[in-house]
Amino acid sequence: MADLTPTQISWHPKANTSAHHTDRYTHAELIVRRGQGFIITLWFNRPWQTGDNLAFVTEIGPAPSEAHHTKAIFNLSEAGASGWTAVQGPSESSYMNFSISSPANAVIGRYKLSLQITSGNKVSSKFLGHFVLLFNPWCSGDDVHIANEDARQEYVLDENGIIFIGNANYIEARGWYYGQFQDDILNICLTMLDLSLYCRQDPVTDMFRRGDPKYVGRVISSMINGNDNDNGVLEGSWNDSFAEHENPSRWNGSMVILKKWYQENYKPVQYGQCWVFAGVMCTVMRCLGIPTRLISNFNSAHDADGNLSIDKYYDSAGKSLNISRDSSWDYHVWNEAWFSRRDLGTPYSGWQVLDSTPQEQSKGIFQCGPASVRAIKEGDVDLDYDTLFVFTEVNADCNQWIVYKDGTRKKVYCDTERIGKAISTKAVGSNSRVDVTNNYKYPEGSHKEREVYKKACAKARGSNLTERLSEAPNEGSSETVRKPEVSGVFKLVEPPVFGKDINLILILTNLSSEYKPVKVNLSASTILYTRRAVAEILQAATSVDLGSKEEKQIQLKISYAQYEKSLTDDKKILVTALCEVMHTQEAKMLVEKTITLETPTIFIKIPAQVVVNKPVTVEISYANPLPEPVKDCVVLVKLMNQEIKIDVAALAPRERSQIYFEFTPHRSGVMQLQVDFSCDKFAYVKGFETINVALESEIPHLTIPIHLLLVLLIQSQAHLAVPTVQKWVLTPVVKTQPFALQVVIPNPLYEPVAECVLTVEGSSLLKEQLSTEIDVLDSTNITGKRQAKEEKLQQMFNTERQTQYMAFGKSFSPTDRAVEEEPHKEGSEGITPYILRLAGENVPFTGPVQPREGRKTLPPPQNKATM
Repeated sequence: MADLTPTQISWHPKANTSAHHTDRYTHAELIVRRGQGFIITLWFNRPWQTGDNLAFVTEIGPAPSEAHHTKAIFNLSEAGASGWTAVQGPSESSYMNFSISSPANAVIGRYKLSLQITSGNKVSSKFLGHFVLLFNPWCSGDDVHIANEDARQEYVLDENGIIFIGNANYIEARGWYYGQFQDDILNICLTMLDLSLYCRQDPVTDMFRRGDPKYVGRVISSMINGNDNDNGVLEGSWNDSFAEHENPSRWNGSMVILKKWYQENYKPVQYGQCWVFAGVMCTVMRCLGIPTRLISNFNSAHDADGNLSIDKYYDSAGKSLNISRDSSWDYHVWNEAWFSRRDLGTPYSGWQVLDSTPQEQSKGIFQCGPASVRAIKEGDVDLDYDTLFVFTEVNADCNQWIVYKDGTRKKVYCDTERIGKAISTKAVGSNSRVDVTNNYKYPEGSHKEREVYKKACAKARGSNLTERLSEAPNEGSSETVRKPEVSGVFKLVEPPVFGKDINLILILTNLSSEYKPVKVNLSASTILYTRRAVAEILQAATSVDLGSKEEKQIQLKISYAQYEKSLTDDKKILVTALCEVMHTQEAKMLVEKTITLETPTIFIKIPAQVVVNKPVTVEISYANPLPEPVKDCVVLVKLMNQEIKIDVAALAPRERSQIYFEFTPHRSGVMQLQVDFSCDKFAYVKGFETINVALESEIPHLTIPIHLLLVLLIQSQAHLAVPTVQKWVLTPVVKTQPFALQVVIPNPLYEPVAECVLTVEGSSLLKEQLSTEIDVLDSTNITGKRQAKEEKLQQMFNTERQTQYMAFGKSFSPTDRAVEEEPHKEGSEGITPYILRLAGENVPFTGPVQPREGRKTLPPPQNKATM
């Protein structure tokens, strides 16, 4: 009798990927999650008989072994057994069904599956194929388990995200496309693990540890940056010029970066900054199944020497000096990943900080985390990994020093509340911002917050984690310098707008009852978001006399001409005022304010209903905010993994223009449309909109009663019965979606009729009653043969907001909206069709645009793409 041999296998990809929430991956091999069974069916060359024994073998890595849990041999078992299991399901003589399950802590990656067959004394093995095993947030036994389904949808399955940037007083939202399920991304992520220094140094141990999400997260944090000559994904650059390489502001998603890295043989992509590193890392983590989100920390500290304070230096005129490695960034973006911390204990499980931006080395490698958010809040800075560094990012004290011409330094101010403001992340299920500052620290100024800070200092000293903690601020002296007798604050007169002058007021207040003559040195510089100075644009000095408890204001103006040449893409300006009370020994007071200039909003209008496989027209409006013309204008439209470059006309000063862009979506779900506008004077003004694409079967059609009333003033004044007016709804009626109505109006008389009025009434869903005059209706012929001359009219209605005007035939009220009318054509059977096309917010269509004052033409580009 022939040996039992499998001849065919079915992986049941549709059923398995649906059950494992992996059906959105575009991958040739089966992708499943650990701790959960998947079904396979095997066909054999003959029926299974007594004496035939089957066992499955799974192997992963370069040297699979049962000792390292990278190889498992398991016989058929009962459901519920531990470890790797195979349970036989309902079968027939020619085939057998099996449910194979992995343990909830299994190593993740690409597995080889084989079947071991024992017939009598003969043992043979047959390779069945490969499958990929991922972390499983849906499995309660997995360390990455997160109980809330909405959270799993957001932090694992959502391919679209939002990154918050700007400063604590002006927070902007920027769209980002993760694309974790798209072509080759999973292969790229697995390759990233294989290229890490950890794998190169000890591939066997590295593979064994890939079942631990904290290990995998730490490895990925080291591989997103390329600072360790480890073929990392991105090279960072924090300059104001990027030569021939990519400006970090150019990126809107991870896919292009990861594919470029892969296609260029794992050469770091140039360039990235913190939000780019975090966006790419989020893609990799979600792709592997670890719940991950982005966190933006405003006024984020970079403590280079580990003394839990940020030391900033200024000259005697108030100009910022780059003589310290410490810095305070306007914002910094990192990742949080959700998993258990068995190494620390249950209280420290949950969100863990991972930061792939290369700031400081950890254990000799540019990596950071995972640091428990709970440990950060409680000041447990001695716990793994890099908790001290992240603690200072959100809760360091900020010391300000004056450096005099002779080189001496004097600390003039200590701010304990400035660092770590408005810590933000995207809300679950919406584009809203959620403030998570309370997750990281107790309220600023509270006794508990200061208590935790002292605890952190003590732990850092005891753990030898810092180089010079002896210089950590002393609480008693800090309070002395934090309460000067003169206070100051900058206030903006109006919102600062890119292209306009900036007007500020410096408000100085004498807190004492004594007379205070104050000398003020003012300075302004363009800066990067890391607050590194680029160019000084203003320097001035003045003085003011303050009486007892008196408040005075100093006006300050920064003109567009002063900042236009040196402003970076970050569009940030730092203004400082160094205030010195004359003829006293009082400490100098430094007042500073970071200003982020507002850029013009890109408006994106999308139809309320977008349906799979149907063209969609989007209106994109962009502007030149400058008092001078701009040229070389380009609009970049990005949707998922596609990008369309549209060259558009030059813009006059302060001009706003628009284009119409058409695309056809081929899959349902949520998509993010991103738009960048660049020109010769500035680049990468960004906007985005979320699009919900529905299947046609999902569109909820509405039933709206529409009544037509035709009043004919007949020349003969005869009173005759008016025939029925025929009407057809040409398009589906969907809430908030325009629809077309066609009307055919007959004249039953043998004479013409004039002053015809058509009134359209609807239910409460139609906000207005519409009434319009129509053309004269010709009479029937004198023989009495009924050949009614009819008018065929088409009008667009909206179920939420009624069209603001109505125009039938050639008669319409002038408005500021463009109207395109097709030529008058004689139709068949005596029907004259008029098709009116409207360009406006109620009727999406690609057509000509009404010329604007100061602009001769605005051609309607027919920009089309299939997404």
